[in-house]
Amino acid sequence: MDALQEVVLAIAQQRSVAGVLQRIVELIADCPEAGFAKKTAACADVALVRIWLTAPGDVCAECRLRKECAEPTLCLHLAASAGEPREKGADWSRLDGHFRRIPMGIRKIGHIAAKRESVFIPDMAAAAEWVARPEWAKAEGITAFAGHPLVFRDETLGVLGLFSRTPLRDGDFERLKSFANHAAVAIANARAFEEIASLKERLEQENLYLREEVSAALGAHDIVGDSPGLRKVLQQIQLVAPTDAAVLITGESGTGKELVARAIHENSPRKERALIKVNCGAVPDNLFESEFFGHMRGSFTGAVRDKPGRFELADGGTLFLDEIGEIPLAMQAKLLRVLQEQEIERVGDTRTRKINVRIVAATHRDLKKEVEAGRFRQDLFYRLGVFPLEVPPLRGRREDIPQLAVHFVRLIARKMNRPAPRLTRAQAGQLAAQDWPGNIRELQNAVERAVILSQGGPLRFELAAATPVESPTAASHSSAPAKFLTRGDLKRHERESITTALNQCGGKIFGAEGAAELLGMKPTTLASRIKALGIKRKPRD
Repeated sequence: MDALQEVVLAIAQQRSVAGVLQRIVELIADCPEAGFAKKTAACADVALVRIWLTAPGDVCAECRLRKECAEPTLCLHLAASAGEPREKGADWSRLDGHFRRIPMGIRKIGHIAAKRESVFIPDMAAAAEWVARPEWAKAEGITAFAGHPLVFRDETLGVLGLFSRTPLRDGDFERLKSFANHAAVAIANARAFEEIASLKERLEQENLYLREEVSAALGAHDIVGDSPGLRKVLQQIQLVAPTDAAVLITGESGTGKELVARAIHENSPRKERALIKVNCGAVPDNLFESEFFGHMRGSFTGAVRDKPGRFELADGGTLFLDEIGEIPLAMQAKLLRVLQEQEIERVGDTRTRKINVRIVAATHRDLKKEVEAGRFRQDLFYRLGVFPLEVPPLRGRREDIPQLAVHFVRLIARKMNRPAPRLTRAQAGQLAAQDWPGNIRELQNAVERAVILSQGGPLRFELAAATPVESPTAASHSSAPAKFLTRGDLKRHERESITTALNQCGGKIFGAEGAAELLGMKPTTLASRIKALGIKRKPRD
């Protein structure tokens, strides 16, 4: 029994099915270690050990037992073999011999699998009906056989067969049966490990794919535009991303500070680990410690289990603290200590945990003024603002608005599973003329609303009248009386506007890129105004 336990332990250390099978046959073939030898020095007692596993049949171009096979959908496949042949040059570890495939229910091996019955032949000479190749048995001195089904949870996995050169005892037969039961468990476990490894690899690939999809949908690829202000932001991202420096992103609400944080993370050495986001303004004051540092079960009412905080989840990655200016003053001191020491303690725990987290913070507030007002710690401000990065408002990069609008039209139409409507030049001009106090978020909402209203037709924007941007000179004279235009002035301005549009469109009124579209007018209305104003169109080329 001690020998059997050692064999079982050796098999259990294998994790692949092939490794388990080969270890089984090698250990039994090495009879003194396995406990199957009748005599200590008689390793030749165990001549051959083989394992067949059930698998789909009819996979061979030529099967030697096809005539005996009634149902080829399932058969036994030789999976492992070990032994000591007497024939010079013979190799009993090969898996492509005469009996590499055995139909279910055929011969003694097939019978064992089909009936789930063990077969014990203590004297081969007296059981000629079970001997497929008498000449081979005689040449190799085979005198006994023992075979057991490998069954796990009512599933027949295969057959374990042992050929001996000396008669087997009842104890040997029972020992082999016990071994077969352990072997079936080991094979099933190895299959489970292989399946887990396969699923893990598949999950990693799917995660990689999803990361790319999320990155394309929400990450750095969504930083759209080519204005000087945005180019400066992108240059700063490329400079700071490879480092571990803390970054403080400032800018108005809706300017895309989270996208900038994602771009920093995705271009950093930490990109393989998580980017954990926490909206500091949405965390109740009494839960700040638990949310940031975690808690232990029973540390407060409602703490029914241990829970890691955001810092632990971001270990090795990046922690994005959105709206950092909303953190209560009392909590700021604890946050500063964690940033300095890179250590945390869960609520209700005495254990100190080391962490390695990069901090990227964002705020729409002027933290310098918050420091002056005593609402934000100066030392924390300097700790967070190692590399300040300001995102310009949308009105500060109007040239990016048409490109952003086209991007949002395509993105939203794809989500709605409908063709993307075309954004006209006139509509792009109208969007660029808006101030967008809500910045990119407001623009996206306006585009989404227009796509919904379009119902597959042209885009329809519901925009407020654009407020002219005053120059410093105009602002200084804002108290002067407003200048009015006479009827003649209005007609002259209308004539000049229509003439310019016609010249720009080559005299084209109707259709895409026509003057009517450029002016935001109906083509029939424009044609009437051209006639009424006596405008002569240049002939088109």
